[in-house]
Amino acid sequence: MTETVRIRLRPMGADIEARRGTPLQDILFAYGVEFPCGGHGRCKGCRVRVLEGSLPVTPAQERMLSPEEREAGWRLSCQCRADGDLTLELAQWEAQILADTSSFAFSPANGFGIAVDIGSTTLVAQLLDLTRGEVLAVRSALNTQARFGADIMSRVAYAMEPGGHAKLVSVLRTQVGKMVSELLEASPVPASPLTDIVLVGNSVMHHLFCALDVSPFSHYPFESGTLAQKDFTARELGWETPGNPRVRFLPCIGGFVGSDILAGIFATGLHESSDPLVLVDLGTNGEIVVGNRDRIICASTAAGPAFEGARIYMGMRAATGAVSAVSVEEGMLVCHVLGNVPPRGICGSGLVDAVASALELGRIKPGGRFVDGAPSLMLCPPVKISQTDIRELQLAKGAIAAGIRLLIREFGISRDDVARVLLAGAFGNYVDTGSARRIGLLPFASDQIHPSGNTALLGAKMALFIPPDRLDTLARSIQHVSLSELEGFQDTYVEEMLFPDPSDLADHSAP
Repeated sequence: MTETVRIRLRPMGADIEARRGTPLQDILFAYGVEFPCGGHGRCKGCRVRVLEGSLPVTPAQERMLSPEEREAGWRLSCQCRADGDLTLELAQWEAQILADTSSFAFSPANGFGIAVDIGSTTLVAQLLDLTRGEVLAVRSALNTQARFGADIMSRVAYAMEPGGHAKLVSVLRTQVGKMVSELLEASPVPASPLTDIVLVGNSVMHHLFCALDVSPFSHYPFESGTLAQKDFTARELGWETPGNPRVRFLPCIGGFVGSDILAGIFATGLHESSDPLVLVDLGTNGEIVVGNRDRIICASTAAGPAFEGARIYMGMRAATGAVSAVSVEEGMLVCHVLGNVPPRGICGSGLVDAVASALELGRIKPGGRFVDGAPSLMLCPPVKISQTDIRELQLAKGAIAAGIRLLIREFGISRDDVARVLLAGAFGNYVDTGSARRIGLLPFASDQIHPSGNTALLGAKMALFIPPDRLDTLARSIQHVSLSELEGFQDTYVEEMLFPDPSDLADHSAP
């Protein structure tokens, strides 16, 4: 018996050699297979279909997969090992990763710098010529930590398992170091003038990269005492980067509000605005900022992973085969599928569109139930949304909308007083704002809402040109608010879970 096995992935055409007995999770992650539950067999996000070869059915698969699915060859790849040659049906997932091409004012500096936005799902890095402010090279990738859990809280849980923290730290530092090397290799620039690498990310990514204890994020009040900027040299991180440049992870603000939001505040100029602005980063944890040059307050809310397609029956990332948009044409639902291929799932923007369209057609009640009492709604075969999917979306949008409403009230203004609502991050820039308004996710007039791109990456690039203490001072001036401690939090959350009546969409005079 040979020590290696061959795995063929179809329809990608990839042929892989792997050591016999290797967990499929370790092999398939690099090819786009997601493991939303961290590989614990509690969801069906990592399903693959066996075309040739054999994979045994484990108790977890008996529990999660129907007899028909098992008979058709479907398996949970997180529960399987490559013990023999296999041919697996696997559609390629090409993630949409939001980079940044914005221009910005800067004072020229010497040498070169790198800015890195470390997201829970994706990483994107850019190499800059600091004398001209010009981007010379870009690299992006899925965060390889995702194999241990799709969202922040599953990473925290894994980090608290024996050996988990060290593993997550090592995986992240290694991946970022590799991206730095690839940037330098992709550019004709001499490596020696590389002087500064700036990193931004949410509080958990900050703590994991910096090898700090993440246990404070596992329980209320979710506050850590180590939010400050952390500085390293490349050599201290195990990177063989010429010139041994400084590496600094910018400071977090409080709770789950990290340096990515601090960078976003700086990039959008919210801290210098005379008018009140709202900055919203929509994701598993939704971060909300309300403020101007006089005062800034912020909060985070656990929206759950529905916006990223997780915990949705046929959910997936915004990638090839995903229903990414749904509209109503002549009384019918019309779907757009990424990659112009047969549909195989639905991503967050498609889910928001689908529910908004179904509300427009009168197929969903304000409380979230299907009008005809059916368990699901077919969009484009085989993709459908279930009653449970709608509830997941209600929980997510209710958390964001309640957070916005409460934070605006805390700031002492009404929604009409907000000059602009700035949407940061990938989901906020891909979601249809009309659909977001229709389901009550963004309770503002359409002319108030402005997609703003990857403000975290833009802010990280701007940080390469300014003294470090300037952002430290800004971070300390921002007030972090715990939403659950605000009066009426629970009632507001329950109210915002309902879908609004169309006649209410233009009425946003109440705080």
